[in-house]
Amino acid sequence: MKLKSKHYYIRKSHRYLGLILGVQFLFWTVGGLYFSWNDIDEVHGDHLRKEKRHFPASLNLVSPHVVLESIKDTKQVDSVLAVQLIDINGMPAYQVRYFSGEMDHSAHNEDGHMPAQSSNVKVQLANAETGQLVSALTEKEAVNVARAQMADPIKVEKVEYLTEVGSHHEYRGKPLPAWAVTFSQPDNCTAYVSAELGTFQSIRHNQWRVFDFFWMLHTMDYQGRDNFGNILLRAFSIFGLFTVLSGFVLYFVSSPSVRKVKKRTLKAN
Repeated sequence: MKLKSKHYYIRKSHRYLGLILGVQFLFWTVGGLYFSWNDIDEVHGDHLRKEKRHFPASLNLVSPHVVLESIKDTKQVDSVLAVQLIDINGMPAYQVRYFSGEMDHSAHNEDGHMPAQSSNVKVQLANAETGQLVSALTEKEAVNVARAQMADPIKVEKVEYLTEVGSHHEYRGKPLPAWAVTFSQPDNCTAYVSAELGTFQSIRHNQWRVFDFFWMLHTMDYQGRDNFGNILLRAFSIFGLFTVLSGFVLYFVSSPSVRKVKKRTLKAN
């Protein structure tokens, strides 16, 4: 039986590798084109938002210590994570994040920081002018916060209260619970407001959703979108390298020019 040449096996391996990887290469190329032709600020929805407002220098605020003492009257405060001055519908407010109870070190993010919704991190809002404690945002307050973010306030179509979201949800990885305020336009726009933090979190619209879909195809992380170290991506990267190398090898073993050079070299020897 006649043995098949090495050229045959190289061509065959290159063909099948190209077939397997071709679809993913197409996704990477189309995704890359979409990323490069879209302004990332517009993808984030910055063009839909008003310019950020600042507090006047004449603002008369109580000390955060007053708020902390009020919290300690009813709750256990082990240590303070952060105190931030925020705006809640025109009211200056303190957003106090503090630890209460035993520290759960497993709850840290990959960057080492404690997420806002960790079980032992509590949040308390307070009127920064009076020191009076304030409850988490109601639906009406959250809608007003969302509308205040929009450059052109428009009709509210739907409001949802989110206590949990899946790994594919467009609000994944953000503080919960949250209010999702969907507007009639533009581009099926939804603004997300954290109930406990009292602040706007993000805007999601159709352009972002298309970007997110291509981002999933680009990273090949079909669980949470953002894991660049997943096994599937690593495997396709290695196979992609083999495909390119096999193409170079196939060129050198089948190129007439290379064969002529080899023949001249053999004759010279």
